[in-house]
This record gives sequence, structure tokens and C-alpha cells, in this order.
Amino acid sequence: QVQLVESGGGPVQTGDSLRISCAASGRTLSGYAVAWFRQAPGAEREFVAGFSRTGGYTYYGDSVKGRFTISRDSGKSTFYLQMNSLKPEDTAVYSCAAGNRVITSALRNYRAYDFWGQGTQVTVSS
Repeated sequence: QVQLVESGGGPVQTGDSLRISCAASGRTLSGYAVAWFRQAPGAEREFVAGFSRTGGYTYYGDSVKGRFTISRDSGKSTFYLQMNSLKPEDTAVYSCAAGNRVITSALRNYRAYDFWGQGTQVTVSS
């Protein structure tokens, strides 16, 4: 069992930067695909960014490409989402996810992940 805990969300202004974290308890995430998803009120869950199981490739949603960066610590038990140039449309609950059976072609599909954090709210005001 993998437990994930997000932290670092909060209210920010347009153009600000924010880093949110996801910590895995009790184990590293080596061999797991990890990803960030977000969901705004009334909207579907959206893929934001993710690492493949090997960790060798990163993927981004089109709406955040060039502004957000996913990274992980060398121990692979914590990963991050650095968000720059934030916009009001980035407002959402951001959730981290992990899975050790996620194939690369399914990385953007939230149904492929077995473990989820509780979510952290990011609110960008204009």
C-alpha cells in the first residue's frame, strides 16, 4: 500500500509561482509512474504532468506545457510540481497519483493509477 500526501497549495495571484509536493509514506516510488492531476469545479479531472515508471520520461498536459515542471527527489519518495506564470484557469484541486502498472500510453488516464493523495487546493486570483 502506498500513501500519498500533498502539501503546498494555497491562494496566489496571476503570474505567481507555487510549488506543491507529494510525499509517499513508507517507501520510495521507484518503479512507479507518478503524476499530477487537477480538477476544477464542474470540470473533468485533467492530466497535468507525469513521470513514466522508469522515470526517464516526463509528460505534460498541453495547457501547462512550458509553465509547469514535475520533478522528484533523488530518493524518489517525494515529487513536486513547480507551477510558474499561474493563471486563474489553473485554479483547481491538485492531486498526486502513483501506480506500478501504468504503461506509458495510459499515463494521462487517471483510471490507470492505484494510489491517490487527498488533494490540495490551488486558487489563482486575477
